[in-house]
Amino acid sequence: MAYQALDRVGTGQSDIADGCSEYGVPSYGYKVKLDHKFPEKWKPLKRLRFHQIFSLIIPFVRFLLLFRRLRRVGRRPFIDCMRPVKHKPIYGVPIGGIGAGTINRGWKGEFTRWSITPGLYTYKTVEINQFTVCIRRHNQTVYQQVLSSIKPSNKRLRSAWKWGFPGSQASYTGLYPRAWTIYEIPEHQVKLVCRQVTPIIPNDYKNSSLPAGVFVWDIINDSDENLDISIMFTWLNGMAKKTDKAGGRWNEPFKAEGEKATVHGVKLHKAHPTMECTMGISAVESTDVKVSHCVAFDPEKEAADLWKDLMEDGALGSDTEPSQATAKGHRTATAVCTSCKVPASGTQTAEFAIVWDMPTINFKLDGFKYNRRYTKFFGSDGKATSALSLYSLENYPDWERKIDAWQQPILEDKNLPDWYKSALFNELYFISDGGTVWVESTDTCPNSSLHPHTHPHEVVQEYGRFAYLEGHEYRMYNTYDVHFYASFALAMLWPKLELSVQYDYGNLVEHEDHDTFSDLTDGVTTQRKYKGSIPHDVGDPEEEPWVKVNSYLLHDTTHWRDLNTKFILMVFRDYQLTQDMDFLKHMWPKCQIVMECAKEHDTDGDGVIDNCGKADQTYDVWVVTGASAYCGGLWLAALRCMCEMATILDHPDAKEDYQSILDKGKVSYNEKLWNGRYYNYDSSHNHYSDSIMADQTAGHWYLRASELVNQGGHENVFPTANIRSSLKTIYEMNVMGMKKGTFGAVNGVRPNGKVDSTSLQGEEVWTGVTYALAANMIQEGMTEEGFQTAYGVYHTCYERAGLGFQTPEGYQKRRVYRSLGYMRPLSIWAMQLALENQDKQALKNGEGPIPTINGDPRQTNGDLRQANRPV
Repeated sequence: MAYQALDRVGTGQSDIADGCSEYGVPSYGYKVKLDHKFPEKWKPLKRLRFHQIFSLIIPFVRFLLLFRRLRRVGRRPFIDCMRPVKHKPIYGVPIGGIGAGTINRGWKGEFTRWSITPGLYTYKTVEINQFTVCIRRHNQTVYQQVLSSIKPSNKRLRSAWKWGFPGSQASYTGLYPRAWTIYEIPEHQVKLVCRQVTPIIPNDYKNSSLPAGVFVWDIINDSDENLDISIMFTWLNGMAKKTDKAGGRWNEPFKAEGEKATVHGVKLHKAHPTMECTMGISAVESTDVKVSHCVAFDPEKEAADLWKDLMEDGALGSDTEPSQATAKGHRTATAVCTSCKVPASGTQTAEFAIVWDMPTINFKLDGFKYNRRYTKFFGSDGKATSALSLYSLENYPDWERKIDAWQQPILEDKNLPDWYKSALFNELYFISDGGTVWVESTDTCPNSSLHPHTHPHEVVQEYGRFAYLEGHEYRMYNTYDVHFYASFALAMLWPKLELSVQYDYGNLVEHEDHDTFSDLTDGVTTQRKYKGSIPHDVGDPEEEPWVKVNSYLLHDTTHWRDLNTKFILMVFRDYQLTQDMDFLKHMWPKCQIVMECAKEHDTDGDGVIDNCGKADQTYDVWVVTGASAYCGGLWLAALRCMCEMATILDHPDAKEDYQSILDKGKVSYNEKLWNGRYYNYDSSHNHYSDSIMADQTAGHWYLRASELVNQGGHENVFPTANIRSSLKTIYEMNVMGMKKGTFGAVNGVRPNGKVDSTSLQGEEVWTGVTYALAANMIQEGMTEEGFQTAYGVYHTCYERAGLGFQTPEGYQKRRVYRSLGYMRPLSIWAMQLALENQDKQALKNGEGPIPTINGDPRQTNGDLRQANRPV
């Protein structure tokens, strides 16, 4: 298959790391040389087809008025379509735990794209934040070099330090939550291997929350002489913003001693302009490794002096007093340096940490203060920098053991495609780098007596409240129609966080918000939240999330046809994965309310809900009318789940009611939509009603994932023969019909093979939908087709366009993308669940290992549902 033949183009398994496996560099991951150039140039979507523009002119005018109104009060809209973010093909694995904020470290060595402020991004490369190596022989410095292939734009800094490490002599491997960079210095026979570690660990609700990253440097001296080698870590007090020069910032040296390590470092106080934040960089001192520091230097005026100080003796001055607070108009930075003797043909290790203690956060309206999750373990007084540094440097070996226990069964499965191993873990970056917040939740924050819908369930109180953005550019938290796809990652790896999200949405079922807004599509004034409807999202970071929900203003989502049904499907899927009976009992009455509301959308009483002739579902500019494959399928699947829940909870009357609707709906759905080959887009008489929609079998996908499809096909909601026929048609037309299957699945294709350009979204490839479709195929035994389908997304984003670690919502054949850094691609974890369930079913049937790709047996990993969850 093509995904195998093309596996070694730029990423996947590569020769880049050959010879370095002894230093822990994995054979799989996102692999590039530091001088790599991506073969294609891409840009954000700005131009539409004429007929697409026509339908969006009036909504766009309304958006402009909203944009101006919000700008006058210092706010931004939930989506800024006026200024789409341009991608930079530079990003790598981010540092920072879940909900702690993140800092991306690019694969060329730069620290860039900051998300420390909840829900907001700064796309700045802080040029002073670098690692530098100094090599000394016979008490003379023979080599000193910044370990990055970039050259700074700041002329003073460019002339003060030696930049531009040869990219051909360095390589990067990203396998979230770790990354490795190998630097080769052949003229001195030295090799440096930097290992970046963040404690993202399944089922670990402490370490995964930490605002920390560790850098472990393996220093290899292959020469026949002893060498003195120093590694210097420099860091700015700030994020290269104007506020860095506001004054009042100061640095302070510290020492922390523990049972396993002694740590020296520097704290950077007042590191954030609006919230209390102390950052810290540090290193481990031992009998073999000495640590020195420079408490403060002006990066504009004193960078050359710092460089000279290091060059003189391979160490820094190590002032013992705090620095003076900066005056307005000035910035300050700091440096920590390790120095060690590396014997001929020997090795040594240097260990650094970067942490940030920002215990209390708030959103733009500043209505409530929230403590981040990590404060449960390190306190909320803002004095945890030293403790976080020491804890990180003492415990990172244990983090790595747990990460290995999680990842190795998958990485060692020789019959999984190489690219898949990279994609599966690297798409998980969004769990932490999705503008994510994870906060402690109590009755008083937010005040649940004033806002009863925010009263936290016991699970929420114990494990915290979690939210991530729909996307870096689409600033709405926990967008539910998209979480429907992405939630597999949480449900499989951090199930308590998935349940926390569900309990929050359960609270919102009976919530009403009588505030009104004018939706941008129709201009109709409507109530913000109605009882019985699942909200589109839990809020905008520019407002007050969890308190003010439904911040999406393009449509009145109360009448969307997919939100309520997706709630039912996710509730049952989460019950199946967790077997948490208390959760199911709690959600049952809420599911009943939601289904009663959804029933109102069955306008002709045939047992299938009807779309209203608008874009009333997750495809929010793709109009659908009458019965539809997508929403109708979700509805029937939700009815099946309600029947199963009623059986489990012993509600026979309710089961009978739901079953009668389901029986009638199955007949109508097939009569109206099945054409003998696939399900039509909708039942209207529009010219595109018979388009082939990639996502048409989403309802069946969820039922199979929730183990509600009988192998024999008896009494299934959707005939399995129909599903397989539909998937084969989608594979032939939507997948293989575009760039020979190396581009992903186009959302809509006409029966003649042409892309359905009726809507902007019809002609897009949606990355998360493609991964979900691949999971659907795998579940139906079409494993090769599933991997080929998903490979198109990885090939396009990671190998061709340089869109890694910023996977967009969608892209088109004309090399344009929309909405960088999107939530939905986390659905790749549905592929992993499909593979695990495939193994379980084979073992249950007594078949043993089952053949998959390349005709080879894929050895079972046992129950990976548990293997993926080290304690």
